[in-house]
Amino acid sequence: MYVAIMDLRGALVIICLCALAITFTDAGIPKCCISIRPVNLKKLPKIVRWEMQHSYGVCDIDALKVYIVGRSKPICAHPSLKNQLEKRMVKVQRLHQLKSKRN
Repeated sequence: MYVAIMDLRGALVIICLCALAITFTDAGIPKCCISIRPVNLKKLPKIVRWEMQHSYGVCDIDALKVYIVGRSKPICAHPSLKNQLEKRMVKVQRLHQLKSKRN
């Protein structure tokens, strides 16, 4: 009887440790883009951030994950959009610098 209780406690401890390991690790299933779609250029001002998804990792395709204000999920765009976004960010930074110099 005592051995059965100890085995049950051991199994319970292992289950709890596994649950903690799964909960607190970042090694979960990544959220990959499975297709890309064009992004309306009118949405460029609403873009908060973006990140590249590479096909040589876990994901199958190269894509640009674009996060837009008011959306919980990113839009998966063609990687060539990154150049347009970077150029736009440079323009926005220049405008902010000019405004700060005037004040």
